[in-house]
Amino acid sequence: MGLKTRKDYMAYLKKLRPNVSKFGERIEDVTTHPATRRVVESHARAYDAAHDPELSPLFTTTSVLTGETIHRPNSLMPSMEDVIFNSKFKRQMFRLTGTCTGALCAGWNAMNTMWAVTHEVDKAMGTGYHERLKKWVLQAEAEGWTVAGALTDAKGNRSLKAFQQPDLDSNLRIVEVSENGLVLRGAKLMICGVAASNEIFLLPGTTYGEAEKEFALACAIPRDTEGLIIVETRRPSDTREQEEGFDIPTETGITQAYLIFEDVCVPQERVFLCKEFAYTGKIIQYFTAIYRACIGACVAGQGDLMIGAGILMARANGLSARTFSSKFVEMAVNNETTFSMGVGAIALGSRHPSGIWIPDSLTAHANKVHVATLPYETKRLCQEIGGGIVETGCFPSYRDFMDARYGKLIQKYIQAGSCSPEARARAARLSEWLTLGAGVPGCMHGGGSPDGARLVVRSLTPMEKYADMARKLAGITEEIPEPGK
Repeated sequence: MGLKTRKDYMAYLKKLRPNVSKFGERIEDVTTHPATRRVVESHARAYDAAHDPELSPLFTTTSVLTGETIHRPNSLMPSMEDVIFNSKFKRQMFRLTGTCTGALCAGWNAMNTMWAVTHEVDKAMGTGYHERLKKWVLQAEAEGWTVAGALTDAKGNRSLKAFQQPDLDSNLRIVEVSENGLVLRGAKLMICGVAASNEIFLLPGTTYGEAEKEFALACAIPRDTEGLIIVETRRPSDTREQEEGFDIPTETGITQAYLIFEDVCVPQERVFLCKEFAYTGKIIQYFTAIYRACIGACVAGQGDLMIGAGILMARANGLSARTFSSKFVEMAVNNETTFSMGVGAIALGSRHPSGIWIPDSLTAHANKVHVATLPYETKRLCQEIGGGIVETGCFPSYRDFMDARYGKLIQKYIQAGSCSPEARARAARLSEWLTLGAGVPGCMHGGGSPDGARLVVRSLTPMEKYADMARKLAGITEEIPEPGK
């Protein structure tokens, strides 16, 4: 089998049918096009790391199915240590790229989630989903696939259920079932890293009831599946593909996409859930427990780089980094809070009967609330340390910096510390990008909304049990009931 290389990965992407578009243009080669090459580069660095003697113990592991060495994001996670490695992997990926690498993340979690759920469905209903999934996992391991995970549906009117929507395609749904497989129609939105993926693992974005069984589906498809239209989206402030020089602070990046399914056929062997609506809640439960435990490591990796960028900016501004030591300590505490709370959720978890380790849901969702708050404080501190030069719109473009007429004057007035004007400019652009660009995806809504996480925390926290503990400790013998409305 052997581990795949950057060259192997790039060659695989080049062979895929062009079905990614941006600005109305179909992208023929995602590895070279300005709109997608950076997200591909980000993911390619994981293949480089797998062959790096220092990093390979983190980026590779031993398959529990074959005993062979595989890329870690293709692995099943049967132990607490395996899921902790998931967290460490995410933190290190951000350190290597300065951005999210979502196609090394959500698909990995989806695969492990369905390993548990297919075990349950097969046991209860006599289906053969688990064996199908096993064959797909073995292929993913052998091919070293990069797998995006797609959950979020268009949803439509949030006050209506999926089956009540005026347009049923607001949620991805099954429109035909045959002995050959499924036909799907609808959309998945805001899906991360799709352009860099070989495969896409589809899961339901919420729980469904019997009236919504056509939306209860799980399957895996090649990224270039016929009938799938991929539209790369763009934040208003993100014009990096039009920029040059140090205005683009890194060669890496992330993209989001809309996946539009126009009667996409999915072969039966790639279908892992088909209308078994009662198990959609389990999918959401297991996926979010893993994802929200480990995403604390992503934002910790962001924060690690923001500490480094802050140190560079302080020195480039002519100040000792020690001037801001208290701010750096705050940033470090934020980083370790989300990372270690995620590890705590993993440690408090348990092994599912299928063999997969599932983190503790209450702690994982509490961690998601921190993930949606603490990184923004870290970004604010990074901006404070760097000063106004790191804010968008406060620094001349690369072209102006290098202009033959007045470039030398700009460089003259950019000079501050002992480093060159260009070094200060590069440090400023990096801080800007980490705090206003690449560092933003994944904090607030990555893996779901913080309000959704708060609802889970509320439902899993035994409020009345705690009130009874307090009542007994205070020596109160009578009940103190909740007042009526």
